[in-house]
Amino acid sequence: MAESTPEVIWDKETDVPERWIQFVDENVVAALPQGTKVQGISPHGASYWTRTAEIQTEQADGSAVSFFVKVTQNDFGKGMASGEFVSMTALYNAVPDLTPVPIAWGSYASNANVHFFLCSFVDMTDDIPDLQLFPAKVAELHKKAISPNGKYGFPVPTYQGQIPQEVAWKDSWEEFFRCSLKRILTIEEASQGHNAEMSQLIESLMDKVLPRLLRPLETGGRQIQPRLVHGDMWDGNTSTDITTNLPKIFDATCIYAHNEVELAPWRPIRHKIGKPYIQAYHRYFPISPPEEDHDDRLTLYCLRFNAVSSALYPGNLRFRYLVVEDMRKLVEKFPDGYEGWEKSLANISNDECLHS
Repeated sequence: MAESTPEVIWDKETDVPERWIQFVDENVVAALPQGTKVQGISPHGASYWTRTAEIQTEQADGSAVSFFVKVTQNDFGKGMASGEFVSMTALYNAVPDLTPVPIAWGSYASNANVHFFLCSFVDMTDDIPDLQLFPAKVAELHKKAISPNGKYGFPVPTYQGQIPQEVAWKDSWEEFFRCSLKRILTIEEASQGHNAEMSQLIESLMDKVLPRLLRPLETGGRQIQPRLVHGDMWDGNTSTDITTNLPKIFDATCIYAHNEVELAPWRPIRHKIGKPYIQAYHRYFPISPPEEDHDDRLTLYCLRFNAVSSALYPGNLRFRYLVVEDMRKLVEKFPDGYEGWEKSLANISNDECLHS
């Protein structure tokens, strides 16, 4: 049987010229440990939006140590570098063995329009992290890293690919997610064009589905806390340290959010990290009540994840089809919204009183 050809999601060259990783800029050198001697730089890894490289060095004690640098350009690239540094620093401070060590971000001395993110170099496998170790470490992150002000958001802009995501602080998860989803769907429409059915579905999604699935998390005596999430934890942004055999995460785009939003990339069947990881995660971090809404909440969160993917790749409608499919499913299932759910609970309570 002939092998199938992998689908090409994006076939365009990154806008960042390769020349920016053919030397080590003096501002990058200045961020390295004192006494570092640069021995060389070579491309390492792959990215649609940046250039990435390994910097080989000799340290003051004579040891050979490598560092990882990611290079971007223009104003959005500056935001990407800043956002990744703050994100990775927050993750590292919470669970130091889960990430490379963030070192610095800044702009090139040789060209102020070129920006960089610098961290330790970790030699990683090509495999996804262990089914038990990885969910346990992610749960540890979510337990330890709680919003410093009790709100949902993040202190600096963070980017999903080239898209700045919503970070403005909000008091409730429903309010924050509504703003976040609305922002992404607006960008997706600008990228892929208007679709009449999708516009109608979005109206019902916002008016009925979103409050039905998110408001119960913070009403009726239930509560959640805004917790630090990596923000894009699919298998392409995770791996295993060859030396320690521990999971590693990178390319973070953090927000303080409902922790279950982290699981959205684990839901699509196209990803190697899938539902078994969700099940393993909840052995370490319980499902938020109402537990019966869990699967539909993840569908809603995954819808946002796929909408970001659609916005990133204009002309490729694969992800839009997935978004519309999930919208149809949720709108059909929850036509009465939060108010209808409240009435059904009241009816159940009345029936129980009558039969008691």
